[in-house]
Amino acid sequence: MTAIPIKTPAQIEAMRLAGKLLAETLQVVAAAVRPGISTWELDQIAEKHILSHPGFTPAFKGYQGFPATLCISVNEEVVHGIPSEDRILKSGDIVGLDGGVMHQNLYTDACLTVLVGEVKPDVRHFVKTTKQALAKAIQVVRPGGKIGDISAVIQKTLEDQGYSPVISCTGHGVGIDLHEPPEILNAGRKGTGPTMKPGMVLAIEPISTMGKGDVFTRKDGWTIVTVDKSLSAHFEHTVLVTETGVEILA
Repeated sequence: MTAIPIKTPAQIEAMRLAGKLLAETLQVVAAAVRPGISTWELDQIAEKHILSHPGFTPAFKGYQGFPATLCISVNEEVVHGIPSEDRILKSGDIVGLDGGVMHQNLYTDACLTVLVGEVKPDVRHFVKTTKQALAKAIQVVRPGGKIGDISAVIQKTLEDQGYSPVISCTGHGVGIDLHEPPEILNAGRKGTGPTMKPGMVLAIEPISTMGKGDVFTRKDGWTIVTVDKSLSAHFEHTVLVTETGVEILA
């Protein structure tokens, strides 16, 4: 089993700064979401905001060849949607804004799903439930806990409301690389998996669908979508396991 990196105090502080900017950036972009705006325009807002802060850069742009600052995924798109001038948001859409910020060669990663205009009540409930799954998962992060505790909470929160976790897309460690051990599944059993220790930094990201959890990748090689075309939602925080519990970094 590959060792899970423990971050130094200096690394944690750098990630704390990057995470603060990432959280701020996602809120700036979310405030710009409206019917009629393109996903490319939203991406430009994010990139300009990040680059206006010296020493900070978009973590996703160029990562394994990804062409943009944000992954922007609309409706049935689960993750890794590529921003486009041709993708115009309309009322009733839901849009995932997934981004990262690098500082001192360290990565942070976070996502939120935003409602566009007037969205149906059942869709609002779905998005709210996915957000709750993240909040409840973070509550079980603590030294001595197991990674499976996170997975189990996410699965139960979603399935209790009739939604499906996307198991093939996972959370992960983050910091020195964008994707580090451990893998954090969106379904699992409490008390299983690696033990959480102070200094671990985790990207926890419930990803759900209103239908079945089966997905496939489009021909662009990036965009993952639901097989049954059901809506998908995604929320993510980068969190630090502390001596006494957890701190949200991004």
